[in-house]
Amino acid sequence: MVVASDPISDTWIKQLFRSIDDQRVEAFLAFLSDDVRFQFGNAEPVRGKTAVSHVVRGLFGNIRALRHEVTETWEQPGIVICHGTVTYTRNDSSVLCVPFANIFKLDAGLIKDYLIYVDVSEL
Repeated sequence: MVVASDPISDTWIKQLFRSIDDQRVEAFLAFLSDDVRFQFGNAEPVRGKTAVSHVVRGLFGNIRALRHEVTETWEQPGIVICHGTVTYTRNDSSVLCVPFANIFKLDAGLIKDYLIYVDVSEL
């Protein structure tokens, strides 16, 4: 299990996004609290690791690859905000690159509220 310490390290952020980019669902889930609230774009939020696993596996099943480039990170006590670009490679090998912002609310070093702001309407 990966647990963040205060303040959040660059290594923690890199490991989090690497787990997503490598499509390693279990490694990604290790960053989340058991009762996490997860909202991807304008989709309805889901709660709990099992529900997040279904959402993430669904996304991974509909794309060939993805890659995040985090360009900025801001921290407040218990909150981390990341901004950057995400590149999706579709199953037909076409590519979509869009900006994203994520807000992580933390509890005991784990993400309890995971909010993703991204426009994937072209995906």
